[in-house]
Amino acid sequence: MADAATLSAAYAVGNPFVHCRENPMRPSLLALALIASLSACQRTEAPSATPAGASAAANSTEAADAKFSEFSRRALAGWLQLSPVNATQIGEHRYDGEIDDLSETGRKAGVDFARKTLADLDAIDVSQLSRENQVDAAILRNQLQYDVWASETLQSWATDPQIYNGLAGGALYNLMAREFAPLPDRLKSATVRMEKIPGLLAQARANLDPARVPQIHAQTVAKQNAGILSIVEAFITPHAKELAEADQQRLAAATDTLKKAVAEHQQWLDKTLVPNAKGDFRIGAQLYDQKLKFALVSSLSRADIKQRAENELKRVRGEMYGIAQQVLKDRPGAPALGDQPDDATQQRAIEAALELAYAERPARDAVVADAEAALKSATDFVRAKDLVTLPDAPVDIIEMPEFQRGVAVAYCDSPGPLDKNLKTFYAISPIPTEWSQAQVDSFLREYNSRMIHLLSIHEGTPGHYLEGWHSGKFPSTLRAVLRSGLFAEGWAVYTERMMADAGYLNNDPLFRLVQLKFYLRTIANAILDQGVHVDGWSKEQAMDLMVRQTFQQEREADGKWTRAQLSSAQLPTYFVGAQEHFDLRKAMEAKLGDKFNAKAYHDQVLSYGAPPVRFVRELMLDEPIQ
Repeated sequence: MADAATLSAAYAVGNPFVHCRENPMRPSLLALALIASLSACQRTEAPSATPAGASAAANSTEAADAKFSEFSRRALAGWLQLSPVNATQIGEHRYDGEIDDLSETGRKAGVDFARKTLADLDAIDVSQLSRENQVDAAILRNQLQYDVWASETLQSWATDPQIYNGLAGGALYNLMAREFAPLPDRLKSATVRMEKIPGLLAQARANLDPARVPQIHAQTVAKQNAGILSIVEAFITPHAKELAEADQQRLAAATDTLKKAVAEHQQWLDKTLVPNAKGDFRIGAQLYDQKLKFALVSSLSRADIKQRAENELKRVRGEMYGIAQQVLKDRPGAPALGDQPDDATQQRAIEAALELAYAERPARDAVVADAEAALKSATDFVRAKDLVTLPDAPVDIIEMPEFQRGVAVAYCDSPGPLDKNLKTFYAISPIPTEWSQAQVDSFLREYNSRMIHLLSIHEGTPGHYLEGWHSGKFPSTLRAVLRSGLFAEGWAVYTERMMADAGYLNNDPLFRLVQLKFYLRTIANAILDQGVHVDGWSKEQAMDLMVRQTFQQEREADGKWTRAQLSSAQLPTYFVGAQEHFDLRKAMEAKLGDKFNAKAYHDQVLSYGAPPVRFVRELMLDEPIQ
């Protein structure tokens, strides 16, 4: 999911994955492997006439790939049974009536399964695999190790109520949002899951330790809990008459039971969890570094990321000042515009130039309509410039479902890798009705008309929607399930600069200025995340970075402060992924020289199914798979 703007703390806590929070629906080890079996088989080619030595090597690789395929097939049944909610999201629908077991017994089964699968993977000589399968094996090993670590060391099941809220909402939403099966079938599956969600909520109450749950996590979920029922009211109840009489009665009973369970859980959240939530939302240096390594699969360390981000912050502010000199020249009342400005002069000039962009913004009720128009504009531009192959699958801009609100303003939701030819959703959260006019004005200054264009580039074309379509064509379903957030978010940020470089909106300097401001947010994300979780930053320090140094509006920055408390090691994915994409393009331009073609390059980058960018680099530059 992408760094669209975060909503304010007033919305997140008083009333969030663009891929925003640490996604409780992240495919876990329990859902993953579907998958290499399909990929390895589909990538196997018929043998051809080759020299004896090459033939022997090919036979060795073929045998190793076959073993890897068989290993994956054995893993498949266990994974899907252990994570049925993720299975639905992936597009495997044999378990649509089941729900995840997060009891102590269920968690132990998951860890035991992961350890056994790791042992099986260790028995495979990865060096004998094809290069593509070497990548899949590396991704798979990282994810298995990550999930064991998350369960045993991080223990989010005891500290983060978002996990349960996300599973409960996703259990129903994933069934109803897309037409992968006849409506009556999906309604019957939803009914069965509704009967089981009260058990999941009971597991949450049994597992969560209020002394370890951060206050912000408790407050956020207390505000989101009722959203589970909004899914029932919006997607399920209106269609009850599609069912036979007996099934209607069962659905009605399940609805009543769920309402009581949600009310009981709400009382526990309000009376027990929120008042007693005493945990520290900062995970500390040791856990942060471990988590960062698992989450990013990058060659950049925490120190590398900080140094790069701080250098980019200085460079981009300088570029923005150059644009400010251009757009403010000879304008009445403009601030001083010297060639060697001090910090204060630079600050005033950039702020004054941004005010010109803030003056053009959507109406309060027109954000979705403007996003639709911006998506069409970006798509037409990509087609006209022939920058990358465009998708032929549908995308709908929708209002974000209530249970997913509270951390981010927008996200892109692509269909599961096994659900073919279904719609992608570009979801935007509505402005809260309880916001004051001052809050609305602050939000719309941030989400001005040019920023809406950038949001649609990032989430839509040529960002997440286009990337998801391309990635879905890669034959490895394993890679599709484990698609790298670093690759996806980095690609989306890369496309923002790519579109500006190509002259989008007629080389409008204010669009470039807003694009650079949007990129500053990416830079700030990386600095903020470790500042909060490792360096113990206060809210004041965080707000100074966001509001003064990177020009974010108060509503945006306040919401990002909330997000930084609710997640860890996710905010850097945008910056690190973008840096690796920028580095890769430079390397390929240097390799190809005059033969470099942007469309061919973009199509090739997107052809690998979105593994971590480091693997794309190794594949494209013919480097060893690390």
